[in-house]
Amino acid sequence: MASSLETTWSTTPIVLGGGSLFRDLDGDQLFEFCQANPAYRIERTAEGDLVIMTPAGFNSSERNSLVTAQLVVWAVKDGTGATTDSSGGFILPNGALRSPDASWTKRERVQQVPETQREKFPLLVPDFVIELRSKSDRISHHRVKMKEWIDNGVRLGWLIDPFERRVEIYRPGAASETLDAPRQVSGDPELPGFTLDLTQIW
Repeated sequence: MASSLETTWSTTPIVLGGGSLFRDLDGDQLFEFCQANPAYRIERTAEGDLVIMTPAGFNSSERNSLVTAQLVVWAVKDGTGATTDSSGGFILPNGALRSPDASWTKRERVQQVPETQREKFPLLVPDFVIELRSKSDRISHHRVKMKEWIDNGVRLGWLIDPFERRVEIYRPGAASETLDAPRQVSGDPELPGFTLDLTQIW
């Protein structure tokens, strides 16, 4: 969805190499660090580096809202899972802290995580993630991140590039699939009945 007002904010991440300093932070300490720096979206790589993102531009934020809204509407009707938006963080088995632009996780798996942990960054891998490219993002960076999601247990991942009008679909044990300018993309069989309308995004 185009806008006549193009923002100039950059979403290129700043990477702080901290080695063991940041790698050794446990979930509670990492959550407290992020809460102390609310102006930034912070991720941690498996190697212990911090990746700091500035707030997204208007157009990227609108696209993300449209994508997340469709997922939420389906998830509420389906009732079998929980969704998060781009502010939700997950600690992965490899030690990374990652925040997908949208995610869905089976509720039975969410309920296995203690409530106190769910108030912070849970040790949990979503079943489904969406990453949405911003104008200043390198697609190669997103592809590495999608591989990390899949390697850590995600069952289905979509990388949406609104500028090339392309969707890359990732699943465990399979090569990625690319759809060029699709009008919609289906989440079956992992998310039965969920279809994302991309005409709102292009």
